[in-house]
Amino acid sequence: MKKLDVLAATLLVVGGLNWGLVALAQFDLVATLFGLEFGETNALTRIVYGLVGLSAVYLVSQLRVIPRRWAAPARTTSPAMTS
Repeated sequence: MKKLDVLAATLLVVGGLNWGLVALAQFDLVATLFGLEFGETNALTRIVYGLVGLSAVYLVSQLRVIPRRWAAPARTTSPAMTS
């Protein structure tokens, strides 16, 4: 599950940066990477945009679980190791 958390977070960052570029510079990085002009879409860009949206839904639904999943496990010491 940690790998899915990292993938979803990465996609969310990509989406956030892309929307920031759209707002600040009218530049669509995803469209450009697929050889399209600003505002154009094709099947591949829609897949990327869809994955970004699904990542956001996944991360919102996991907000309470992720911190516990990523918390370091409690260390226990056995009596033999305390000498």
